[in-house]
Amino acid sequence: MKKFVLLIAMLGFAGLAQARPAFTGQNYSGVYECRGVNELIGDYEVTVTLKLNRLSSYGSFGAYNYEVETVNSVTYIGQAVANGNQLALSFQFIEGHATERSTGVAIIKKNGQGRWSFRKLYYEPDDNGGNYGSEYCVMNSSKGPKKVA
Repeated sequence: MKKFVLLIAMLGFAGLAQARPAFTGQNYSGVYECRGVNELIGDYEVTVTLKLNRLSSYGSFGAYNYEVETVNSVTYIGQAVANGNQLALSFQFIEGHATERSTGVAIIKKNGQGRWSFRKLYYEPDDNGGNYGSEYCVMNSSKGPKKVA
């Protein structure tokens, strides 16, 4: 019986050692309106939705579901991670047998109106050297999410 109790205690301590700290970073979840430009399309507008994945977020590290919707209803699905105000993004669009992938980086901060905003630089690989672009995105509402306690 003592060995059983000791085993249970050891497993309990092992579980505590692997527990991640709670998410304490800024929550950037929301809908953002974006204006962008790239070599192939030129100027364009898209809507970006960031949604915090609470299960995978911890400390200052935020994991997000990332979705981009174009004006003609094409949707790119992916992930974003935030460490403080730095974002890394990876997303793709799949249609039939074709897959378009993009990778991007951004810095997120409050703009002059107090809304979260970010400038994203991205790259889309292809057989001709790829396509580069940038977007400037602003959260729809200044009543965005607050810091998670």
